[in-house]
Amino acid sequence: MLKTTTLRKAVLFSLYGASALALTPETYAQTADGAVQSVSIVGSRRAASSATDTVVPVDIIPLSKAGETGGQFDLAQTLTYISPSFNSTRQTGSDGADLVDSAALRGLGSDQTLVLVNGKRRHTTALVNLFGARNRGNTGTDMNAIPMMAIKDVQILRDGAAAQYGSDAIAGVMDIGLKKSKGCEAVTGFSEYSKRDGKNYMASAYCGFEIGNGGVLGVTGEYLDRGRSNRADADNPRTIGDSKTKNQTIYLNGELPTTGTGKLYFTAGAQSRDASSGAWARGGIGSDDIPSRNSAAMYPNGFVPFINAKIDDRYGTIGHRNQIGDWNMDLSQTYGYNKMIYDISNTLNASIANKDLLAGGKGVSPSSFNAGGFSFEQLTTNLDFNRYFDGVFGSGGLNVAFGGEYRHENYKIYAGETGSYIDADGVGIGGAAGSQGFPGFQPGDQVNANRHSLAVYLDLEADLSDTVKAQGAVRHEKYSDFGSTTTGKLAGSWRVAPTVLLRGSASTGFRAPSLQQMYFSSTFTDFIGGVPTDVVLAPNNSPVTNLAGIPKLKEEKSTSFTLGSTWTPTQAVSVTADLYQIKIKDRIVLSGRFDDSNYPDLAAKLATLGVGQAQFFVNSVDTKTKGLDLTASHKTTFGADKLTTFLAMNISKTEVTGIHAPASLKGYEDVLLSEKERLYIEQGAPRSKATLGFDYTHGAWESDLKIIHFGPQTLGTYSGTAAGVANQHYESKTSADLAFTYTINKNMKFTFGGNNIFNVHPSTQNPDETDNGFKYESVQFGLNGASYFGRLYVKF
Repeated sequence: MLKTTTLRKAVLFSLYGASALALTPETYAQTADGAVQSVSIVGSRRAASSATDTVVPVDIIPLSKAGETGGQFDLAQTLTYISPSFNSTRQTGSDGADLVDSAALRGLGSDQTLVLVNGKRRHTTALVNLFGARNRGNTGTDMNAIPMMAIKDVQILRDGAAAQYGSDAIAGVMDIGLKKSKGCEAVTGFSEYSKRDGKNYMASAYCGFEIGNGGVLGVTGEYLDRGRSNRADADNPRTIGDSKTKNQTIYLNGELPTTGTGKLYFTAGAQSRDASSGAWARGGIGSDDIPSRNSAAMYPNGFVPFINAKIDDRYGTIGHRNQIGDWNMDLSQTYGYNKMIYDISNTLNASIANKDLLAGGKGVSPSSFNAGGFSFEQLTTNLDFNRYFDGVFGSGGLNVAFGGEYRHENYKIYAGETGSYIDADGVGIGGAAGSQGFPGFQPGDQVNANRHSLAVYLDLEADLSDTVKAQGAVRHEKYSDFGSTTTGKLAGSWRVAPTVLLRGSASTGFRAPSLQQMYFSSTFTDFIGGVPTDVVLAPNNSPVTNLAGIPKLKEEKSTSFTLGSTWTPTQAVSVTADLYQIKIKDRIVLSGRFDDSNYPDLAAKLATLGVGQAQFFVNSVDTKTKGLDLTASHKTTFGADKLTTFLAMNISKTEVTGIHAPASLKGYEDVLLSEKERLYIEQGAPRSKATLGFDYTHGAWESDLKIIHFGPQTLGTYSGTAAGVANQHYESKTSADLAFTYTINKNMKFTFGGNNIFNVHPSTQNPDETDNGFKYESVQFGLNGASYFGRLYVKF
């Protein structure tokens, strides 16, 4: 799947000290011993070793330093403060999205970035983000399911690559490379916020062993315990902050020589996560919540339900690489599985409590329920061939790659126990049905959906001369559920001077609707005008969506253009700049709720199905994203001391350029996509982000200062500007991280420091208009404030 290319080591930006450099193949500097190193580059299938520069921007971010001394303990947060185009913000008050950190590139959706592991497609989560979450209506990849200690580097291809890798690669591709080196290392760490909560305990170890005749096996084990934080005011019964998680993870990665030049390679990983997040608080005696959502006998002072989940994530790849004549062949099978089962605690089913009260009891119900959940399974088979033909263009050559992919996917929804969803009293004026905080999935919501796809591709890369490179790719995919699509890509570079490279690309892309978007179903009972009524998030091609005239979901289509340059005047200086534009047509969005208040005619039809409110996924939005990625770095020495300075910046703007409602919803575009939902798409991530870093080494001491600037965001309110309520504006904010590392000996080092050391918070808002009902939103860098950490690294 990937290219092996020889490149002289280059500094793009040193984010975690001189020993952890982010590399870019367009710029050059020698390693400490003057040797060259071989690096696998995402975005290319070239097999020959060469000093070829990549024709599109690729960041190579080694994570050894972050794994040893970084102030962040998981991958998503680590990359947030490294890559300017990468965004991941922990949510609060967003149901299941609080338990899985979604991540995205260039301000687009989390399901528009393709994630690979060792060059092979990684599965997404079973979760689809709902209820106020960023990336609303999107699925995504759980970056934190892979332990930091297992990772060698992360490569970020900042360019559309669906023609090379298939669905989801609209915004770019991230390839997580795992270690398979010999030797052992371990790290233990602790951190907490300045409020003395959100305590993190982490222990992780990696060992690489020789197996067989020249083979290697790397084993990583990690335990991470993240405590709950709470920033709610004293008079606010909410729990606002980080969710509580306990992760137990193991990963294996290795290879074994077979016959001739053949190698059997394999990866296997599993994580078990117990996670818990606070839902909206319910009021006590004297509030409107009794008896509709509470029981005076159980929670006279109100209560905070907790949304707990057991998350199981599994991943595995086995493959074989060898040569058939002059061709390189790679045959592999990849398996991915993610399952999330909810358990709601410190709760009640008010209808059960009310029924008990009407029967002469105290008015109680069970306080915890299994609310069901969902799973997603993916099996991917790849067969790839490539060969480099030397001398095709004079002194240049041509690399030819072709192959195919077969993928099978399965999505399931599991019903909860009866008490988690039942309307027990059935009186219409009594208690609300279902477990408070998160009503369980009903038997009618259960799903067991399958699909498969088949893809073939052709990929060409040519050295047209010593200074001109070109790349072209075409890919055709056919899906069993919505049809077929063909995408293409052209890219090239021209070294106009020894220190200056120009590059550009143009491509078409697509993202297939996920099974989660096609089949997610949720039904719960709400009281509308005193009448118990079903509120439904209806799956595609169901009685509700058919009655509403919602067409079958199809693929999102994109066109992408990049134009950039690199400048390396000396080995100590590197500058890259890349402009990009991404247009997406027929983007899939989650609609607003349609009911009698906004569409009476449709509501009358829905009432025949017993449905009072309905929402659904639909291909209805066109967007355009423009942006600039800029990086600059400089290395210098002062005697024996070393200073690395870097700047990394992304500026982007996403606009909704069109809303195409189905014929049945014409005239109701403001319900289909409200201003609030539009702003989620346009400004769910900061429109700019920049990191200025200084890494200074003096003897056994190393200091690392990073100044991170987050640009402004504007999000909607519940009341809306039509009601005269101004949108929520979040001003630009700048935070700083500072760490000190002392090298005790060649095998041991201790690091201590702080993140967001000046205790910066987002702009204060009206709590009645925010997603989480609090004065701070989960935007930009989160709402928890300063934190402090220490960690000990040992190599043995």
